[in-house]
Amino acid sequence: METTEVTREKLAADMKVVIADAEELLRATAATAGEKAAAARVKIQDSLDAAKVRLAQLSDASAERAKAAARATDDYVHDHPWHAVGIAALIGLVIGTLISRR
Repeated sequence: METTEVTREKLAADMKVVIADAEELLRATAATAGEKAAAARVKIQDSLDAAKVRLAQLSDASAERAKAAARATDDYVHDHPWHAVGIAALIGLVIGTLISRR
């Protein structure tokens, strides 16, 4: 699941770059006359608008999943405080051991 989240974040970042580049291209070619150029600009703008909406939905869905994970973690810690302390101590021990080896 962690790899999926990283992939989604990378995809979202890549989409933002593509959208920005396409918008810049549209601005640069705005002075180009012709029926085909105008039609292409309209089609590209529609595609960009759809991509922006999809990107916003993807961001909202990711934020909602992160909030749900945070709530679940909070609930677990409240229900099992000593388990949480033990896990945190174990993680601290492992990190301390790894750092001391360097």
